[in-house]
Amino acid sequence: MTAVKECSEILLVEDDKDIADLISIYLSNQHYITYIASSLAEAAIQLEIRKPHLIICDIMLPDGKGTDWIQAVKSRSDVPVIFLSSLKEAEDVIQGLEYADDYITKPFDPDVMVARVRARLRRLAVGKVNADAGGHLWSDGRLDIHFGRLEVRVNGKEVSLPAKELQLLLHMARYPDRVFSVEQLFEQIWGLDSGSDSRTVMVHIHNLRRKIEDEASGHRYIGTVRGIGYKFLRV
Repeated sequence: MTAVKECSEILLVEDDKDIADLISIYLSNQHYITYIASSLAEAAIQLEIRKPHLIICDIMLPDGKGTDWIQAVKSRSDVPVIFLSSLKEAEDVIQGLEYADDYITKPFDPDVMVARVRARLRRLAVGKVNADAGGHLWSDGRLDIHFGRLEVRVNGKEVSLPAKELQLLLHMARYPDRVFSVEQLFEQIWGLDSGSDSRTVMVHIHNLRRKIEDEASGHRYIGTVRGIGYKFLRV
């Protein structure tokens, strides 16, 4: 893990120079390499020439909203994102978490922020190790998801899943803790031209839970975000 940490590059999108400098100092003390962009335009240029391991992004920026830019970034990349914002209302946090992997409100404790960054990069490193092991996407010792082999096992026993249930699980498991709306999942798996409607997502989630969840611990893998949708839980 140390080698991954020491070479990790972070793109920081923050227009407040004092905050950006403070974050950069704390990250540098932990051996992270930080690139600062003070606008979305600068961030887009940085993203063209670099491949950061993580993005920390403010929401209210001089040339637009960080949420809109991150939504576009996430449509073509799985880079982890942490929003850093003074917006503290529950609806703002929920909206932010629809596209980002974490959300930190201002003012913040720099040590806590660094800990959140470290935790996110640690999870990324684990995911890469699993991905290198024969296409092994995710495992917690009970549930094993093999993306390359399109195979799901519970307690070592293969679980037979219909195509749409398997697609749902693999899609969400690619982005642990990322919240997907019902509409997003429907569009991704069934497509806009499908003769079904978004309610079929809820039916498939119910069936999927019945086959992979541990009844004793409730929704251990697929969590419900009330009023929004679902997410694959990083247990």
